[in-house]
Amino acid sequence: MKLDVKGGTLAYEVAGAGPLIVLAHGMGDSREAYRFVMPALVEAGYRVAAVDLRGCGESSAVWDSYSRTEIAGDLIALISHLGDPAVLVGHSISGGAATIAAALEPSLITAVVELAPFTRKQQIRLGDFTNGRYRKGALRLLGTGIFGSVRIWRDYLDVAYPGRRPADWDARLAAIDAMMREPGRMKAMQKMGRTPPADAGAQLPNVRCPVLIVEGTLDPDWADPEAEGRAIVAALPAGRGRLAMIEGAGHYPHAQYPERVVELILEVARA
Repeated sequence: MKLDVKGGTLAYEVAGAGPLIVLAHGMGDSREAYRFVMPALVEAGYRVAAVDLRGCGESSAVWDSYSRTEIAGDLIALISHLGDPAVLVGHSISGGAATIAAALEPSLITAVVELAPFTRKQQIRLGDFTNGRYRKGALRLLGTGIFGSVRIWRDYLDVAYPGRRPADWDARLAAIDAMMREPGRMKAMQKMGRTPPADAGAQLPNVRCPVLIVEGTLDPDWADPEAEGRAIVAALPAGRGRLAMIEGAGHYPHAQYPERVVELILEVARA
């Protein structure tokens, strides 16, 4: 399915019946990131929509902006189009976008689940680079951003999926490789990666719905993923946020440990 919004077209799919859950992926990915999560949520009795972010998947590649605020606008437009309030699930950059959407349109978003989110201003400390996991991930992300290299992006994914990997790992990597080589896709990701999360951080105090932050203990995007998750919760209004850690997960808990992520989403949806 396609939805025309200001600046381009968003691709999305919907399955199931019941209360609405919307799934938004991270940069350099597509709605296929939720290929294990979506069927389980449908089976649990929910209407589930998975969307390709601007610049990603089957959505338009070229947009004027790839900021979290613009992505939040896309998510708000999709939820409005689908006609029901939603539990909004966002991964990485979409976690920050989900924060903004919830703050701007509280009547449309009943709860937020943020998976490994970039939701506040980052402070890089030299001491962080003594952590080998963080150092490997950061250098590969930096290299992708500078050189626009699909190979370096795949090297990052190798670090971001520590230990347990999906059964379709090789096929999924090949699909991501092919997508990122399409005209405009790598440029879109580079621009996404350069957008600071300050706009999301500024909205954290304005969120009124429940927020669940999910972090993997081995996420290479932070030297201390648990500390990052706690900082996000602390910036939310008192009592609105909580943190769940998934042992052994990297930056993609929904692909590595989909069963646990589904459990957590359902806890929020049923609360």
